[in-house]
Amino acid sequence: MYRVFEALDELVTIVEEARGVPMTSSCVVPRGDVLELLDDVRDALPAEVDDAQDVLDKRDDLIHAARKEAGETVAGANAEAERAIADATDEAERILADARARAEQMLADAHDQADRTVAAGQAEYQNLTDRSRAESERMIQAGRDAYDRAIEDGRAEQGRLVAQTEVVQAAHAESARIVDEAHAEADRQRADCDAYVDGKLAEFSELLATTLRTVDSGRNHLRSPANLPSGGGRPTLYDYQV
Repeated sequence: MYRVFEALDELVTIVEEARGVPMTSSCVVPRGDVLELLDDVRDALPAEVDDAQDVLDKRDDLIHAARKEAGETVAGANAEAERAIADATDEAERILADARARAEQMLADAHDQADRTVAAGQAEYQNLTDRSRAESERMIQAGRDAYDRAIEDGRAEQGRLVAQTEVVQAAHAESARIVDEAHAEADRQRADCDAYVDGKLAEFSELLATTLRTVDSGRNHLRSPANLPSGGGRPTLYDYQV
């Protein structure tokens, strides 16, 4: 293939360097050299073309093999995917079936537990109801008995109070008389006390007046000129009695 390109390059060089024909675009080239180069090209082309064809054929074979392998790979992948999908579907169905079974079992257990709870609640309710009814009847009877006893006691107390009415009235009258006498005695004793205190205060007032007069008389006597000693001595003291 290299010789073909080399010969073509030489032909291009010959044409470029050829002498031109005046007034035209033609040129004069050496015929022998051109023909020789063309022969070289003709001799080299078949082998190169065969090599290129071999390359093309090999490329087609490779493409065909690649397509075949790709198809097989895709088919295998599809088969593997289908198997994986089938396995996943089976596993999902199995898990779903297990979950449904467990859910149904749990639901059945819940129903059983609810039934037992309801039955126990009803029994407890009936028991409480019976005990409450018995207790209420007992309390009602006890209340009736207490009411009857209270009525009887009230009637007896009423009779006793009626019997003691005159005694109570007499006691009230006597207590009122005693209270009145106590008030009168208290008023009398208060008047006597006031009179005694007033008498004592009068006596004390008189004693104070007498004492003040005696003191004033003694002071006046001491101030008189007759009682002043000659030579500036001390005055004579006298004891005055009223």
